Amino acid sequence: MSTTLIGQIDRILFEENGFFIAVLKTGEKISGTYLQSDVETLKESAITLSGFWDEHKKYGSTFRFDTLKVNQNHLFFFLNKIVKGFTKKLSAELIEKFGEDGLIEILDNDIEKLLEFNGIKEKRLKKIQQSWKKFRSMRELGEFLTPYDVSPALLTTIATAMKDVDEPCTKIKENPYILTSIHSIGFKRADELALKMGVKEDDEKRISSAMDYVLLNYCEAEGNSCVAKEVLFSQLNELLNFSSKEHLYEAALIERVAEQSIVLMKNERVSPSRLYDAEKFLYDSFKERAKKDSGGFVKDLDSFLSEHELNLGEQQKEAVTTINNGATLLFLVGYAGTGKSTTSKTILDLLNTRYEKKEIITCALSGIASQRIADTTGYESSTIQSLLIKFEQVDEFPYSVVLIDEASMINSSLFAKVVRKVRKDAILIVVGDDAQLPPIGAGNVLSDVLSLSLAPIVKLTKIYRQSEDQAITLIANDIRQGEVPDYRAKYDDFEFLDVNIENYYALKNQLSQGELQELREENSNQIITAIVHQVVASIKKARYRLANKQIKEYLNYFQVITPMKVGTLGVNNLNKVLQEYFNPNPKKCVKKGEMEFRLMDKVVHTKNENMRAWSSEGYKDGEDSDTRRIFNGMSGLLFKINEEDEQVFVYYPNEDVVVVYEYEELKSHLMLSYALTIHKVQGMEYDIVVIPMSFSHFIMHNTKLIYTAVTRAKHRCVIVGESGAFESACKRKDITRRDTVLLEI
Repeated sequence: MSTTLIGQIDRILFEENGFFIAVLKTGEKISGTYLQSDVETLKESAITLSGFWDEHKKYGSTFRFDTLKVNQNHLFFFLNKIVKGFTKKLSAELIEKFGEDGLIEILDNDIEKLLEFNGIKEKRLKKIQQSWKKFRSMRELGEFLTPYDVSPALLTTIATAMKDVDEPCTKIKENPYILTSIHSIGFKRADELALKMGVKEDDEKRISSAMDYVLLNYCEAEGNSCVAKEVLFSQLNELLNFSSKEHLYEAALIERVAEQSIVLMKNERVSPSRLYDAEKFLYDSFKERAKKDSGGFVKDLDSFLSEHELNLGEQQKEAVTTINNGATLLFLVGYAGTGKSTTSKTILDLLNTRYEKKEIITCALSGIASQRIADTTGYESSTIQSLLIKFEQVDEFPYSVVLIDEASMINSSLFAKVVRKVRKDAILIVVGDDAQLPPIGAGNVLSDVLSLSLAPIVKLTKIYRQSEDQAITLIANDIRQGEVPDYRAKYDDFEFLDVNIENYYALKNQLSQGELQELREENSNQIITAIVHQVVASIKKARYRLANKQIKEYLNYFQVITPMKVGTLGVNNLNKVLQEYFNPNPKKCVKKGEMEFRLMDKVVHTKNENMRAWSSEGYKDGEDSDTRRIFNGMSGLLFKINEEDEQVFVYYPNEDVVVVYEYEELKSHLMLSYALTIHKVQGMEYDIVVIPMSFSHFIMHNTKLIYTAVTRAKHRCVIVGESGAFESACKRKDITRRDTVLLEI
């Protein structure tokens, strides 16, 4: 039977996605879900609860509430605690002047009227307006979705994503599957809600949405750009729990093909039209460019090379000769240490005999790779995204020569965007390493071009060592070939630190699953201790860079790289551990759930998003911000926390941009970057790289992954952990084959 409890919240013991456990001033513990604001806002508030007493295994006797009511003027509480821009004094004065209903009417429809009120200026009004709109949307959605058992986390996600949508409740009612467009919701959660709202199992909207979801998942998540129709239909059966509804799928597919959102290819394969169009364009473009002849550049290449003191190996010279013989498209592919940069520089110097420096541009996906190619070649460089944004208003780049570096990382959609902008008469050089991980997203352009020989290709395989004591490139090359390298020898730039479980295979047969798990956990903690020793040895030099405002050098000095996000040796846990060493006593910090962001933390941006930003000069000069595209994987320094405005500021040195984040954006847009996944560091380069190696990550271990991780190290690579795990990873050749439109064509 339901009971009432009245009290005042003293402290919150636990909170996640609106569910919380707290202690009242009188000592009673309470638990339940509260959605109308951040749980933190309830601290010190007098509340009335209805619910029942329950025994919690960790917290003991706990009052589990079904409803929570704040015992003060409801509007006053929300304005003062939740809507940004209001103080207690201002909230009370406004309610007194306009009354509750009058003030709500003003906030909804005539917010400019508040400018007449003393203490409210334009900047404050804007903040009030944004915050009130989001709050109203959250409450309306909450009232609309609560009957359908929507979780607090899902409600928050929907409200945040639809804060700028007019009448979100009406739009969801008309078609619940519009929720699938929200990042992190997907079809399954939208479908669960739609069925509760009365949508029929064989509804056209449901079938079409499921088809889009399966296609997108197969393509974007798995890296493919097309799928066999029978695979699509069988995955739809699995997703929708149907056994023979092929006629429904055929009807939905015909409609999708008619509206040109899906392309039906030969061999009964289907592809989302944007991926099909991108790869078909690349195929045609590469074939066309491969036929063109530039007429060549110098009559005597050997004289040119000796004049420029360029000493090239046989394979490197072949690449330069190909361009000198008139090729207008070249794929230059080489493994770590084979001299791709030297060859690229020589080719650009050759082209510089006809074209001025300002007509030559180099580009790469990451800021670090872009900087590296600029440093090694001496020609202007840019990130691909910056280049696309800079010239988005024109049809073509104003360059006669375009060199694209780190091409293995570029998915087909982005590759097509770049190549579309390259003039038809320009020379295009594509440089990459196909031993690295394939791109994030659909397609595998570099690998496909090599398989199909679509254009002139020169492959560099000979490794050039700077000295006998430097082994990173040799070790990486052995791993690439599926061989265990001589990793225990003494080198200047590579070290393997053994942290093994003694007699592991014997113990495996003697111990229970629980005992074995405990042993693995103990080993993981020993690996962390060994990593921390590496941190302690490097921290002085890292801090020296930070103290001297060498932000880029600080961010790229020391990096822990690990295959997974979760677990003791995953990114999430390692970041917490490493934060305590790199940034132990911050002047300010912001807590968001389990995450804590501290002043001067190393962070990484985690989604492609338009954000309020400045150039570093513009920020220093106090200019107004503008909107810039900020990309997943950008690495920066959190240099300012504004507690009053609830904002943090991050400087991204590779892109020379300052970005502002609202507190509520932190969990979804930023994460600490003392430790990063191997996928996240593609294209990056660090002075010192430390890699944990454990059988607990075995599912992720393969040659491409380990090769990519090791080759991120510029001066020193340290692998810490189980030698058996490392050796087996070196032998597991990556054989992932992607289904792509390029291969089908």
